[in-house]
Amino acid sequence: MAPNTRDRQVLAVLGPTNTGKTHYAIERMLGHANGIIGFPLRLLAREVYDRIVALRGPSVVALVTGEERIIPARAAYWVCTVEAMPLDLPVEFLAIDEIQLCADPDRGYVFTDRLLNARGLSETMFLGADTMQERIREHVPDVRIMRRPRLSTLSYAGHKKLSRMPARAAIVGFSVDSVYAIAELLRRMKGGAAVVMGALSPRTRNAQVELYQNGDVDYLVATDAIGMGLNLDVKHVAFAGTQKFDGRRFRDLMPNELAQIAGRAGRHMNDGTFGTTADASPFNPEVANAIEGHRFAPIRKLQWRNPNLSFGSVPALIEGLEAFPSHSTLTRAREADDLMTLKSVWSLAETQDRVTSPRDVKLLWDVCQVPDFRKVSPQEHASLIARLFEFLHIGEIPQDFIAQQVRRIDRTHGDIDALSKRLAFIRTWTYVAQRKGWLDDAEHWRGETRAVEDRLSDALHAALTQRFVDRRTSVLMRRLKERESLVADVSADGDVTVEGQHIGRLDGFRFRADPNASAEEAKTLRSAALAALTPQYQLAADRLYNTSDKEIDVTEQGGLMWGSLAVGKLVKGADVMRPDVEVFVDDEAGAEVAEKVKRRLSIWVERKIATLFEPLIAMRDDPALTGLARGVAFQLIEALGILPRAQIANDIKALEQESRGLLRKHGVRFGQFTIFLPVLLKPAPTRYRLVLSSLWDGLDEFPAAPPPGLVTVPAVPGADAVFYQRAGYRQAGDRAVRLDMLERLADMLRDKDARDGFEASADMLSITGLTLEQFAALMEGLGYTAEKGERMKERAVAPAVDAAEVSETAETAPAETPDAAVAETSPEVEAAPEAETLAPEETASETPEAETPAAETSETTDEAPETEVFYIFRRAPRGQSRGPRTDAKPRRGKPKPGAGKPKGKPQKQRQPKADKPIDPDNPFAALMALKNKG
Repeated sequence: MAPNTRDRQVLAVLGPTNTGKTHYAIERMLGHANGIIGFPLRLLAREVYDRIVALRGPSVVALVTGEERIIPARAAYWVCTVEAMPLDLPVEFLAIDEIQLCADPDRGYVFTDRLLNARGLSETMFLGADTMQERIREHVPDVRIMRRPRLSTLSYAGHKKLSRMPARAAIVGFSVDSVYAIAELLRRMKGGAAVVMGALSPRTRNAQVELYQNGDVDYLVATDAIGMGLNLDVKHVAFAGTQKFDGRRFRDLMPNELAQIAGRAGRHMNDGTFGTTADASPFNPEVANAIEGHRFAPIRKLQWRNPNLSFGSVPALIEGLEAFPSHSTLTRAREADDLMTLKSVWSLAETQDRVTSPRDVKLLWDVCQVPDFRKVSPQEHASLIARLFEFLHIGEIPQDFIAQQVRRIDRTHGDIDALSKRLAFIRTWTYVAQRKGWLDDAEHWRGETRAVEDRLSDALHAALTQRFVDRRTSVLMRRLKERESLVADVSADGDVTVEGQHIGRLDGFRFRADPNASAEEAKTLRSAALAALTPQYQLAADRLYNTSDKEIDVTEQGGLMWGSLAVGKLVKGADVMRPDVEVFVDDEAGAEVAEKVKRRLSIWVERKIATLFEPLIAMRDDPALTGLARGVAFQLIEALGILPRAQIANDIKALEQESRGLLRKHGVRFGQFTIFLPVLLKPAPTRYRLVLSSLWDGLDEFPAAPPPGLVTVPAVPGADAVFYQRAGYRQAGDRAVRLDMLERLADMLRDKDARDGFEASADMLSITGLTLEQFAALMEGLGYTAEKGERMKERAVAPAVDAAEVSETAETAPAETPDAAVAETSPEVEAAPEAETLAPEETASETPEAETPAAETSETTDEAPETEVFYIFRRAPRGQSRGPRTDAKPRRGKPKPGAGKPKGKPQKQRQPKADKPIDPDNPFAALMALKNKG
C-alpha cells in the first residue's frame, strides 16, 4: 500500500451509528477483485469475516488478527484488526472502520498511521463519525466526504432502576467488576443476563450473544466494546456509569463516546432508546440532546507516533519513537506498552550484551510488540519478553518451552476469573505462534493454542451461564406473579426444594436461603419455601421435645446444640447458676413452636447444672448451715466452688471448728491458697463453670478450659488471674498449677525449713510433673527464691527390694503425662500423674536415668565422676520474689546442713501411722508396702 496519489479515489463515509457504513464498505470491497478491511476489535473482525464467508465461501476469505490467522491459498478478501493489517499487501480496495479512534490515547497512533499512509490501489474508504471530517480533509486533501443518516430514531428515556429495566436491553459498565455485579443483580431479579466484553474470545462472545439473541435471557451486560459496530437486537441501552479508566486515570466519557455506545439501540429501521441506571446520574439535557441529534464537537488532535524508525541502535530506536510530530493537529502519543517494555528490557545487562547489530535491534523491537494480554505486571511482562528475545537471538523458541507454557494453561476447571485469566495467558502464546519464524512448527502450535483457547472459551461460556443465568429465579418469579401454587418439598436432611429447584436448607428452626442468593433473591426464596416450612417447624419442635438429654450440649461459647444444629444460646439470668435461654426460631414458625423449644432447652440446662454442681446446690439448700458458715457457703456458690483464701481470710479465721466440719461434709477443702470443692475441678464442671461465669460477666468471647488431666500448664501471657481461678488453676511464674496439686505441694513445703533452705524432694517433682528447672520457676512464682548449684553426683546403692521391678516402673512412667484418672476422679483423693508412681529416689529430674544393680556398679567405679545441678529454696522476704539465679556463679559442693540432702542418698519418708492401714486405692500403696518390708 503506497501513499495517496490523485488517481486513487479516497472516500470518507461518515455519520452516526446504525447508518449502514460497514455494510456499504463490505459491498464495495466485494465489488473489487480483492481488498482488505481493518476493524478496531477482534470480535468485530470475526463477525464480519463470518458474514463474508457466508457470501463468498471460506476459500477466498482471510482473517488476520494478533491471535488468529486463517489464510487460504486463494485468499482475496482480508478481514483484519487495524494493528494486524499486512501493510505490504497490494489490494484494490482498502477500508478502515471507526476512523475516529485516531484520537484514542492508547491506540490512536495506529489509526492515524493508516489514515496518513494506508491506501488501496483503486479505492480507499474511511468509516467513522462526523467528528473526524475536518481532520480527514486536512490530512487527505483529495478525499470525498459521504454522509449517511441514521436509519432509525434514537431517543433519551431518562433513568431507570435495574428492577424496572425493559426487556431486550443492554446495560453498559466500564469495568469487569461492574459488569459482573450488574449481571448478578439481573440474574437475581430478572432470571439472567448474557455478558459481552472485549476480553472475551470470539467463541465465548458468540455463545453469549446467541444466548441473548435466541431469547434465553432478555438482558445483555457489556463493556463499551459493544459500541464498536457489533450488531445486536437491542431496544434500550442503559449506562451504569459514565466514567472509565483510560489506562492512566478515571475520566468522564465525552458526549460523542456516549453516543457511539447508545447508538447500539435500535437496529436497521427499529427505533431505540438510551438512558442511565444503577449509580449513574441522569444525563443533563445538553448531553441528551447532543446524542439524540448526533451533534458533537469536532476532533482537534490526532495521536501520532513516528513510523520512520532507525534500527542502528536501541537508543536511536527509542529516540525515534519519542520524536514529536511536525503538524499542529498531530500530538505525540503517550508512551505505549511496547515502548515501556523496550526500555525495561534494554535496561538489563544481558540484553545489551546480546544486541550487537541492527538485525538484533529489529528483532528486539518485534518481540517487545507482543501485547501484554496477561496484565500481571509490567515487570512480569518485561521478564517474559527478555526470555523470548534470548531464545530468538540464537534461533527459535524451544518446543519444550512453549509446550510447557501451553500445558500449564490447558485446564478447564475453575471459576470465571481463573478461566478468564487462562484465556488471557493463552492469547500470548497464540500471538507468538502467529509470528513468522519464531517457532519450528508454527502451524502445529497455531492449532494447539487455538484448540486450548476453544476449550477455555467453552468452559468460560458455561461458567458465565451458570453464574449469570438463573432459571430458578425466573421460574419462581413467574409463578409468584401468576399466583400459581408452588410444589415444595423438604428432605430428611433439611434441603428445601420448590418446583424441583433447590432454594435453601432448614437448619433446626431457621431457614437458610441458598448462600449464593442475594438479599433480594432470598426474599423470593423464603416466600416460595414458606408453604413447605410451616408443618416442618412443628414436627421438628416435637422431635426436640422428645429427644434425650444426651443429644443436647452447650458449646464453650454458650451455644445450645441439638446434634449438629444450633437451636439456641445461653444468656445472663437472675444469678450465675440460673442462666436464661434464647432460642433460634424463625418468626414464621410461630410463638407456639418457639415456646416449646425454649421450654425443652431450659429443662436441659436446669438438669445439667443440677448434675454438675450438685454439691453447691446441696450446700445452698442445707438448713444446718447458719451464720458465718452460710455466708462462706454463699460466697463459694457465687464463685461456683472456688475461692482464693485471701479473699475471705477473715471469715475463715473466724469460723468455728463445728462450722468447718459442716462445710467439709459438703466437700469443701480449706487449703493454704484456696477454699474449694475438689470434685468441681473435674473437666466437665470446669468447662461449664467457665461458660457460666463468662456469661455472668458479660464477656463477648468466652475463654476455653485448659486440656483435662494436666497438673500444670504454660501460663497465657496477659491472662486474667480470675480465669485461672475459674479453670481450677493458680498461676505461679510462667506456669499455672492445678489447685488440688498445689495444696498437696503446700503440705509438703510446710514441713521444710524455709529459712535455712531446702531441696526439692522427688515427691514434689512428681506431683507437679515438672523438671527441676521448671519446678524452680514455679517456686519463684509461689514466693520463694531459688539458688542454683552444682555438685558431684553420688552413685545410688541398689535397694534391697526387687530392683528389676522398680527399674521397669521407672522406664515405663513418663515425666509428665496427663492422667485420665486424675481428670475423672475427685482431685482430693485422686492419683497424681504417672510420674508420681515412682519412688522418690527414681525421679528422672533428680537421679541418673536408671538405677543399676550392685554388680554393675562395681564395674563402673573407675569412671570419671559426674556433676549434677541442685537448687536451694528459701522463702523470699515479704514483697520480694526472685527467680532461679542462672547468672550467678554456681555453688560447689554439698548444701549447708539442714538445706536438703545430696541426690542419690535415701531421704526420710513419712511412714503411715501404725494404726492406720494403707489405702489400697492409693497409687503409692505398692511402693509403700515394699518400703515397710525393708
